[in-house]
Amino acid sequence: MTARPHALLALLAPLVGALLAAPGADPGVAAAAPAERRLPTFTEYVALGDSWTADVVLVDRYGLPDTTHAPIDCAQSKSNYPKIVAEALAVPVFRDASCGSATTKHFRRPQEGLPLGGTNPPQFDRLTRTTDLVSVGIGGNDAGIAGAGLDCLNLIPVENPVSDSGPGLPLGGCKAKYTAGGEDQLAQRIKASEIKLVKALRQIHRRAPRARILVMDYLDVVPDHGCYPTLPATDEDMAYISAKFRQLNKMVHRAARRGGAEVVNTYRQSAGHDLCQAPQVRWAETYGPSVNDPAVGVPAHPNAAGARAQAAYLLQHLRDTDPDVYR
Repeated sequence: MTARPHALLALLAPLVGALLAAPGADPGVAAAAPAERRLPTFTEYVALGDSWTADVVLVDRYGLPDTTHAPIDCAQSKSNYPKIVAEALAVPVFRDASCGSATTKHFRRPQEGLPLGGTNPPQFDRLTRTTDLVSVGIGGNDAGIAGAGLDCLNLIPVENPVSDSGPGLPLGGCKAKYTAGGEDQLAQRIKASEIKLVKALRQIHRRAPRARILVMDYLDVVPDHGCYPTLPATDEDMAYISAKFRQLNKMVHRAARRGGAEVVNTYRQSAGHDLCQAPQVRWAETYGPSVNDPAVGVPAHPNAAGARAQAAYLLQHLRDTDPDVYR
C-alpha cells in the first residue's frame, strides 16, 4: 500500500471519537469506547468503486492524482477513504481499484477511454482467494444519476421553462426532462441497477470467499433546495434529484442485503454536511476549489472531509459489527 502521512490518522481520530459519543451519553463512557472495541485484523484489503470511492481530485495538497493502483485519469485521491482505512488497519496488502465514472460493468471488463486515454483493468482483477476485506462503492453511474444531477444546474435563479436546454447550456429543468411523458425515467434506471449490483456482490463472494464485503452507500450531500451561487439550481429541480438520491441509497441497501454483504450507512449519519453548507462544514463540493482540505476536485463529489467521514464510518462499522451476522 502507499504510505500516507500519519497526519491522516490524526485528522480522522476526532471524527471517530465523535461517532462514538451518542447524544446525551456520558463523555467519560464515550472516551473509553475505543479501548473496549478494537479493530479486527485483516491481511488483504481491496477497494472497488466509482468516483465517490476514488474521491476524484484534479490536484490537492499531495499533488496530482495517485497512480499507485490505477491510471492517473481515474483521478484517485492520495487520501481517499480506502487509503485512510488501509492505513488505520495497518493491512499488509492493499489494492485500490476505484476509478471515476466506473459502473458495475467495469468490475468485469477494462474501463477504457478514460479522459487522458488510460485504461483501468477490470476491478475484479485485484481480488484473490486470500482477500479478506472488500469495500464496494458503486451504483450511481449505472443509474446515470451524475449526469442527471448536472442537468439540474441552472445559471439563472429562475424556473426554466425548457425541459431540455441542450448540451453546453446549463439552464436546469432536470425534473421536467426525466419525468416527461408521465414516467420517471431516472427512477426506472435506479430500479434496473439493483440486480447489477446484486450480481456483482455475488461474484465477489466467489472470487474472494474469505472476504468480508462492505458496501458503502452515498453521503447525504444532495440538498432538497438550491442555494445560489454555491449550488445553482431551482428548488423544484433539487427536490427532485434529492429524492432520487435517497432512492439510489435505498437501492444500494437492498442490493447489499440480497448480495450477502454488509452495509456501511454513511447517508443516515452525514446529514447537515450537504452542498449548501458553509465551506468548512460541507463534505462535498459543487465547483471551484475546496478549502476542506485545499484541493481542486470534481463537482458534486466528496471533499477531503467527506473522505475522512467515509473512512470513520467504515472503521466504526468494523468495530461495532459481528461479521457472523452476515454469514
